[in-house]
Amino acid sequence: MDEPRTAAAGVAAPEALEAMEAARTGEGGQGGEGGQGGAAGKPGRALGPVALVLGGVISVQFGAAIAVLLMPRAGAVGVVTLRLVLAAVVLLVVCRPKVRGHSRADWGTVLVFGAVLAAMNLLFYQAADRIPLGAAVTLEVLGPLTLSVIASRRLGNLLWAGLALAGVVLLSGGGFDRLDPVGAAFAVGAGVMWATYIVFSARTGQRFPQADGLALAMAFGAVLSLPLGIMEAGSKLIVPSTVGLALAVALLSSVLPYTLELLALRRLPAPTFAILMSVEPAVAALAGLLLLHQSLSFTDALAIALVIAASMGAVRTQAGARKAERHRLAELKDLKDLKDSKEPTDSKALKGLEGANE
Repeated sequence: MDEPRTAAAGVAAPEALEAMEAARTGEGGQGGEGGQGGAAGKPGRALGPVALVLGGVISVQFGAAIAVLLMPRAGAVGVVTLRLVLAAVVLLVVCRPKVRGHSRADWGTVLVFGAVLAAMNLLFYQAADRIPLGAAVTLEVLGPLTLSVIASRRLGNLLWAGLALAGVVLLSGGGFDRLDPVGAAFAVGAGVMWATYIVFSARTGQRFPQADGLALAMAFGAVLSLPLGIMEAGSKLIVPSTVGLALAVALLSSVLPYTLELLALRRLPAPTFAILMSVEPAVAALAGLLLLHQSLSFTDALAIALVIAASMGAVRTQAGARKAERHRLAELKDLKDLKDSKEPTDSKALKGLEGANE
């Protein structure tokens, strides 16, 4: 998987969904386009953020396809190393994060985030080196989807989990004989890391301003992967043409989608954003078809569609539950305010009557 996958938070943990919504309202809540109705006021404005989200999805998945093309030159681990190092350099230069003034807990969070980020990418690229890109992303999506079911604790989400499971069974042809079992295991492992990434991404975003936490985590992840990359690829890591392609992968898979996602989150509700991001497996399959010549059977396409439907359903269920909870809390607050405002009014009226009687 490629980071940053902010949108996956929408199908995962409630704390991450709240962080996405806070980022949207905090960034643009006071401006003309950033408010709740900014994107919904006109059809043209509504299409703008949607195009940004889809642009980010396309950028990530086509960047992953280019990374697969690069693997014969530097190996899967070498490509991950180059990606993380180059992306870290770009983010550090652009963000210039402060390293002072953070607590031990802040640094602990960002270091775990960086380690998870490195592990997620290493596992995903190992999977992409062995199985079709669409299948790898589809299996990986199970991580955030499982986290969504666990976090929501709602019976309705079991339906979406069952739908996703049906998609996986179809994708594997009833067993994983049709896919490289090692590659499938790597993809599932990447999904576990993706779910963990979502949790620590939200926590890091709460502790560090802007993208500072991501830049620091990326740098730590690059440091962790560097020895592994050198062991696998050695001097191949410094071949100019390889570095150039890896820079393209870093920009497409990290810098560009992160920028597009931030812009989109200013004008789209977090649940809508996450639903749009659920099409990632389909875009990955398209990128695999166009760049890697990885064809899809009808069964494969149906399997991917089931997982996408399950992701969208999980987002809608969770968003509906949060909306109902907000409505309930608002009603309780209104009742409390009414009660508080009624008592002083009655007291004043009583005193007025007493004064009139005197």
